[in-house]
Amino acid sequence: MEISFPGGKKVYASHNGFEIRTDQPKSADGDGSAPSPFDLFLASMGTCAGFYVLDFLSERGIPAEQVRLTAHFTRDEATHLVKTVDIEIKLPQDFPEKYRNAVVKAAQLCAVAKHLKNPPEIKIKAI
Repeated sequence: MEISFPGGKKVYASHNGFEIRTDQPKSADGDGSAPSPFDLFLASMGTCAGFYVLDFLSERGIPAEQVRLTAHFTRDEATHLVKTVDIEIKLPQDFPEKYRNAVVKAAQLCAVAKHLKNPPEIKIKAI
């Protein structure tokens, strides 16, 4: 992964043929042209859980069009760090009852959440 600085408060990451663009909001002197890096971090939790839910539904032939996930983040007032992440899976009324607990377990397979529970050591150096 390569990180570049195209101007202003923008920071881009090039990875596997994709360019991931970030910017800061206007309130932080950015242009607000893309999500902030922290917003992408938060979104990675929801989209990762969403992938496992989608995979679960697909394997069982259950349509995903009416299923939604919402993520709520609570911050610690003293540190301003995210303290809790609550992800809700909104299922349609006709969703099979026998799969309700299983779809939650599928979402819990999220690799992003697993990494947060056992975070990697982060090493930074200038070369």
